[in-house]
Amino acid sequence: MEGKEEDVRLGAYKFSERQPIGTAAQGSEDKDYKEPPPAPLFEPGELKSWSFYRAGIAEFMATFLFLYVTILTVMGVNNSPSKCASVGIQGIAWSFGGMIFALVYCTAGISGGHINPAVTFGLFLARKLSLTRAVFYIVMQCLGAICGAGVVKGFQQGLYMSTGGGANAVNAGYTKGDGLGAEIVGTFVLVYTVFSATDAKRNARDSHVPILAPLPIGFAVFLVHLATIPITGTGINPARSLGAAIIYNREHTWSDHWIFWVGPFIGAALAAVYHQVVIRAIPFKSRS
Repeated sequence: MEGKEEDVRLGAYKFSERQPIGTAAQGSEDKDYKEPPPAPLFEPGELKSWSFYRAGIAEFMATFLFLYVTILTVMGVNNSPSKCASVGIQGIAWSFGGMIFALVYCTAGISGGHINPAVTFGLFLARKLSLTRAVFYIVMQCLGAICGAGVVKGFQQGLYMSTGGGANAVNAGYTKGDGLGAEIVGTFVLVYTVFSATDAKRNARDSHVPILAPLPIGFAVFLVHLATIPITGTGINPARSLGAAIIYNREHTWSDHWIFWVGPFIGAALAAVYHQVVIRAIPFKSRS
Protein backbone atom coordinates (compact mmCIF):
# COMPACT_ATOMS: atom_id res chain seq x y z
CA MET A 1 0.00 0.00 0.00
CA GLU A 2 1.37 3.37 -0.98
CA GLY A 3 2.53 5.31 2.06
CA LYS A 4 2.23 2.33 4.39
CA GLU A 5 5.95 2.44 5.18
CA GLU A 6 5.47 5.92 6.61
CA ASP A 7 2.46 4.72 8.63
CA VAL A 8 4.51 1.87 10.06
CA ARG A 9 7.26 4.29 11.08
CA LEU A 10 4.72 6.48 12.84
CA GLY A 11 3.21 3.54 14.69
CA ALA A 12 -0.16 3.31 12.93
CA TYR A 13 0.37 -0.40 12.21
CA LYS A 14 2.59 -1.27 15.15
CA PHE A 15 -0.05 -3.64 16.60
CA SER A 16 -2.04 -6.13 14.55
CA GLU A 17 -5.79 -5.62 14.36
CA ARG A 18 -6.54 -8.69 16.49
CA GLN A 19 -4.14 -7.81 19.28
CA PRO A 20 -6.22 -6.44 22.18
CA ILE A 21 -4.95 -2.96 22.92
CA GLY A 22 -4.65 -2.55 26.67
CA THR A 23 -3.75 -6.18 27.42
CA ALA A 24 -0.96 -7.77 25.39
CA ALA A 25 -0.09 -4.50 23.75
CA GLN A 26 0.15 -2.79 27.09
CA GLY A 27 2.99 -5.02 28.19
CA SER A 28 5.11 -4.29 25.14
CA GLU A 29 8.43 -2.65 25.81
CA ASP A 30 8.41 -0.68 22.54
CA LYS A 31 5.36 1.45 23.30
CA ASP A 32 4.47 4.19 20.85
CA TYR A 33 3.34 6.42 23.70
CA LYS A 34 4.79 7.66 26.96
CA GLU A 35 2.87 7.28 30.20
CA PRO A 36 3.17 10.55 32.16
CA PRO A 37 4.85 10.15 35.55
CA PRO A 38 2.63 10.37 38.64
CA ALA A 39 2.34 13.84 40.12
CA PRO A 40 3.93 14.40 43.53
CA LEU A 41 1.61 14.64 46.50
CA PHE A 42 2.93 18.08 47.44
CA GLU A 43 4.61 20.43 44.99
CA PRO A 44 5.42 23.71 46.79
CA GLY A 45 7.21 25.04 43.72
CA GLU A 46 3.85 25.45 41.99
CA LEU A 47 3.00 28.29 44.35
CA LYS A 48 5.75 30.40 42.76
CA SER A 49 4.58 29.78 39.21
CA TRP A 50 2.28 32.17 37.34
CA SER A 51 0.92 29.24 35.30
CA PHE A 52 -0.41 27.74 38.55
CA TYR A 53 -2.48 30.85 39.32
CA ARG A 54 -3.47 31.29 35.69
CA ALA A 55 -4.90 27.77 35.75
CA GLY A 56 -6.88 28.57 38.90
CA ILE A 57 -8.26 31.74 37.29
CA ALA A 58 -9.28 29.69 34.25
CA GLU A 59 -11.15 27.24 36.50
CA PHE A 60 -12.87 30.14 38.29
CA MET A 61 -13.99 31.81 35.07
CA ALA A 62 -15.13 28.57 33.45
CA THR A 63 -17.24 27.59 36.46
CA PHE A 64 -18.61 31.14 36.66
CA LEU A 65 -19.78 31.00 33.03
CA PHE A 66 -21.06 27.45 33.48
CA LEU A 67 -23.35 28.45 36.36
CA TYR A 68 -24.45 31.67 34.68
CA VAL A 69 -25.67 30.05 31.45
CA THR A 70 -27.10 26.85 32.93
CA ILE A 71 -29.03 28.52 35.77
CA LEU A 72 -30.55 30.98 33.33
CA THR A 73 -31.67 28.03 31.21
CA VAL A 74 -33.24 26.29 34.20
CA MET A 75 -35.00 29.51 35.18
CA GLY A 76 -36.40 29.91 31.68
CA VAL A 77 -37.86 26.41 31.70
CA ASN A 78 -39.31 26.70 35.22
CA ASN A 79 -40.85 30.10 34.43
CA SER A 80 -42.52 28.87 31.25
CA PRO A 81 -46.28 28.18 31.39
CA SER A 82 -45.68 24.78 29.80
CA LYS A 83 -42.73 22.58 28.94
CA CYS A 84 -43.70 22.79 25.26
CA ALA A 85 -43.28 26.57 25.35
CA SER A 86 -39.65 26.22 26.46
CA VAL A 87 -36.60 24.13 25.69
CA GLY A 88 -37.75 21.64 28.35
CA ILE A 89 -35.65 19.04 30.13
CA GLN A 90 -33.81 18.22 26.91
CA GLY A 91 -32.84 21.87 26.56
CA ILE A 92 -31.53 21.97 30.12
CA ALA A 93 -29.48 18.85 29.45
CA TRP A 94 -28.09 20.38 26.26
CA SER A 95 -27.26 23.58 28.14
CA PHE A 96 -25.18 21.73 30.74
CA GLY A 97 -23.54 19.39 28.23
CA GLY A 98 -22.93 22.10 25.66
CA MET A 99 -21.34 24.46 28.15
CA ILE A 100 -19.03 21.72 29.41
CA PHE A 101 -18.05 20.94 25.82
CA ALA A 102 -17.25 24.59 25.08
CA LEU A 103 -15.51 25.34 28.38
CA VAL A 104 -13.39 22.18 28.40
CA TYR A 105 -12.31 23.04 24.86
CA CYS A 106 -11.36 26.58 25.95
CA THR A 107 -9.54 25.72 29.18
CA ALA A 108 -8.05 22.26 28.59
CA GLY A 109 -4.72 23.69 27.53
CA ILE A 110 -4.50 25.97 30.57
CA SER A 111 -5.89 24.07 33.55
CA GLY A 112 -6.99 20.76 32.10
CA GLY A 113 -10.60 21.95 31.94
CA HIS A 114 -11.89 20.29 35.11
CA ILE A 115 -14.72 22.74 36.02
CA ASN A 116 -15.84 20.23 38.65
CA PRO A 117 -14.38 19.25 42.05
CA ALA A 118 -15.35 15.62 41.43
CA VAL A 119 -13.27 15.53 38.24
CA THR A 120 -10.38 17.17 40.08
CA PHE A 121 -10.70 14.65 42.91
CA GLY A 122 -10.72 11.68 40.54
CA LEU A 123 -7.65 12.93 38.67
CA PHE A 124 -5.89 13.60 41.97
CA LEU A 125 -6.52 10.02 43.10
CA ALA A 126 -4.97 8.83 39.83
CA ARG A 127 -1.91 11.03 40.51
CA LYS A 128 -2.62 13.27 37.52
CA LEU A 129 -2.14 16.41 39.62
CA SER A 130 -0.73 17.34 43.02
CA LEU A 131 -2.73 17.88 46.19
CA THR A 132 -1.64 21.54 46.09
CA ARG A 133 -3.20 22.05 42.68
CA ALA A 134 -6.27 19.92 43.46
CA VAL A 135 -7.18 21.97 46.55
CA PHE A 136 -6.58 25.24 44.69
CA TYR A 137 -8.76 24.13 41.77
CA ILE A 138 -11.63 23.07 44.04
CA VAL A 139 -11.55 26.38 45.91
CA MET A 140 -11.56 28.38 42.66
CA GLN A 141 -14.34 26.23 41.18
CA CYS A 142 -16.53 26.80 44.23
CA LEU A 143 -15.87 30.55 44.20
CA GLY A 144 -16.66 30.72 40.49
CA ALA A 145 -19.92 28.83 41.00
CA ILE A 146 -21.00 31.12 43.83
CA CYS A 147 -20.24 34.21 41.76
CA GLY A 148 -22.01 32.82 38.68
CA ALA A 149 -25.20 32.07 40.60
CA GLY A 150 -24.89 35.39 42.43
CA VAL A 151 -24.76 37.39 39.20
CA VAL A 152 -27.90 35.66 37.93
CA LYS A 153 -29.73 36.48 41.15
CA GLY A 154 -28.43 40.05 41.07
CA PHE A 155 -29.94 40.60 37.62
CA GLN A 156 -33.31 38.92 38.28
CA GLN A 157 -33.77 38.38 42.00
CA GLY A 158 -37.53 37.88 42.01
CA LEU A 159 -37.50 35.42 39.12
CA TYR A 160 -34.45 33.66 40.53
CA MET A 161 -36.14 32.94 43.86
CA SER A 162 -39.51 32.02 42.37
CA THR A 163 -38.02 29.48 39.95
CA GLY A 164 -35.79 27.67 42.45
CA GLY A 165 -32.48 29.25 41.54
CA GLY A 166 -31.20 26.09 39.90
CA ALA A 167 -30.56 24.56 43.34
CA ASN A 168 -30.31 20.78 43.65
CA ALA A 169 -32.56 18.72 45.92
CA VAL A 170 -34.06 15.24 45.88
CA ASN A 171 -37.39 15.55 44.12
CA ALA A 172 -40.73 14.30 45.46
CA GLY A 173 -41.27 10.58 44.96
CA TYR A 174 -37.60 9.71 45.43
CA THR A 175 -35.67 8.87 48.58
CA LYS A 176 -32.32 10.25 49.66
CA GLY A 177 -30.86 6.85 48.77
CA ASP A 178 -32.23 7.23 45.25
CA GLY A 179 -30.61 10.64 45.00
CA LEU A 180 -27.28 9.41 46.33
CA GLY A 181 -27.26 6.49 43.91
CA ALA A 182 -28.07 8.77 40.97
CA GLU A 183 -25.21 11.09 41.88
CA ILE A 184 -22.72 8.23 42.31
CA VAL A 185 -23.52 6.56 39.00
CA GLY A 186 -23.87 9.85 37.11
CA THR A 187 -20.50 11.09 38.30
CA PHE A 188 -18.93 7.71 37.54
CA VAL A 189 -20.08 8.05 33.93
CA LEU A 190 -18.64 11.57 33.70
CA VAL A 191 -15.27 10.91 35.32
CA TYR A 192 -14.77 7.60 33.52
CA THR A 193 -15.39 9.45 30.25
CA VAL A 194 -12.82 12.08 31.27
CA PHE A 195 -10.21 9.37 31.92
CA SER A 196 -10.96 7.62 28.63
CA ALA A 197 -10.99 10.81 26.56
CA THR A 198 -7.63 11.97 27.93
CA ASP A 199 -5.87 8.58 27.99
CA ALA A 200 -2.21 8.81 26.90
CA LYS A 201 -2.48 5.57 24.93
CA ARG A 202 -5.45 6.75 22.88
CA ASN A 203 -3.80 10.10 22.23
CA ALA A 204 -0.79 8.30 20.78
CA ARG A 205 -2.80 6.13 18.36
CA ASP A 206 -5.46 8.61 17.31
CA SER A 207 -4.19 12.11 16.60
CA HIS A 208 -7.74 13.48 16.61
CA VAL A 209 -8.45 12.37 20.20
CA PRO A 210 -6.96 15.45 21.96
CA ILE A 211 -8.99 17.73 19.70
CA LEU A 212 -12.26 15.87 20.20
CA ALA A 213 -11.83 15.09 23.92
CA PRO A 214 -14.29 17.84 25.02
CA LEU A 215 -17.03 16.29 22.85
CA PRO A 216 -17.49 12.95 24.68
CA ILE A 217 -17.13 14.73 28.03
CA GLY A 218 -19.87 17.21 27.17
CA PHE A 219 -22.02 14.45 25.72
CA ALA A 220 -21.64 12.39 28.91
CA VAL A 221 -22.88 15.38 30.93
CA PHE A 222 -25.83 15.73 28.54
CA LEU A 223 -26.85 12.08 28.87
CA VAL A 224 -26.51 11.99 32.65
CA HIS A 225 -28.74 15.07 32.90
CA LEU A 226 -31.41 13.40 30.79
CA ALA A 227 -31.42 10.46 33.20
CA THR A 228 -31.19 12.22 36.56
CA ILE A 229 -32.87 15.62 36.24
CA PRO A 230 -36.17 14.06 37.43
CA ILE A 231 -34.40 12.63 40.52
CA THR A 232 -32.09 15.35 41.83
CA GLY A 233 -32.03 18.05 39.19
CA THR A 234 -28.60 16.52 38.45
CA GLY A 235 -25.64 17.65 40.47
CA ILE A 236 -22.57 15.50 39.57
CA ASN A 237 -20.62 18.69 40.30
CA PRO A 238 -20.26 19.78 43.95
CA ALA A 239 -19.25 23.33 43.00
CA ARG A 240 -22.36 23.76 40.86
CA SER A 241 -24.56 22.48 43.71
CA LEU A 242 -22.79 24.61 46.33
CA GLY A 243 -23.00 27.82 44.33
CA ALA A 244 -26.74 27.48 43.72
CA ALA A 245 -27.41 26.40 47.33
CA ILE A 246 -25.57 29.37 48.84
CA ILE A 247 -27.25 31.95 46.63
CA TYR A 248 -30.73 30.38 46.77
CA ASN A 249 -30.35 29.55 50.50
CA ARG A 250 -33.49 27.60 51.36
CA GLU A 251 -33.75 24.91 54.02
CA HIS A 252 -34.81 22.04 51.76
CA THR A 253 -31.76 22.51 49.54
CA TRP A 254 -29.39 22.40 52.52
CA SER A 255 -31.02 19.30 54.01
CA ASP A 256 -30.09 17.33 50.87
CA HIS A 257 -26.85 19.13 50.12
CA TRP A 258 -24.54 16.42 51.50
CA ILE A 259 -25.74 14.11 48.73
CA PHE A 260 -24.21 16.40 46.13
CA TRP A 261 -20.77 16.13 47.70
CA VAL A 262 -20.71 12.54 48.93
CA GLY A 263 -22.24 11.07 45.77
CA PRO A 264 -19.94 12.77 43.24
CA PHE A 265 -16.81 12.09 45.29
CA ILE A 266 -17.68 8.38 45.61
CA GLY A 267 -18.48 8.18 41.90
CA ALA A 268 -15.22 9.91 40.99
CA ALA A 269 -13.19 7.60 43.23
CA LEU A 270 -14.82 4.50 41.72
CA ALA A 271 -14.15 5.77 38.19
CA ALA A 272 -10.50 6.46 39.04
CA VAL A 273 -10.01 2.98 40.50
CA TYR A 274 -11.83 1.28 37.62
CA HIS A 275 -9.87 3.07 34.89
CA GLN A 276 -6.45 2.96 36.53
CA VAL A 277 -6.53 -0.50 38.10
CA VAL A 278 -8.89 -2.51 35.90
CA ILE A 279 -8.69 -0.91 32.46
CA ARG A 280 -5.09 0.34 32.43
CA ALA A 281 -3.50 -1.74 35.23
CA ILE A 282 -1.53 1.31 36.39
CA PRO A 283 -0.70 1.34 40.13
CA PHE A 284 -1.64 4.29 42.30
CA LYS A 285 1.72 5.69 43.32
CA SER A 286 3.51 9.00 43.74
CA ARG A 287 7.02 10.24 43.09
CA SER A 288 7.11 11.82 46.55
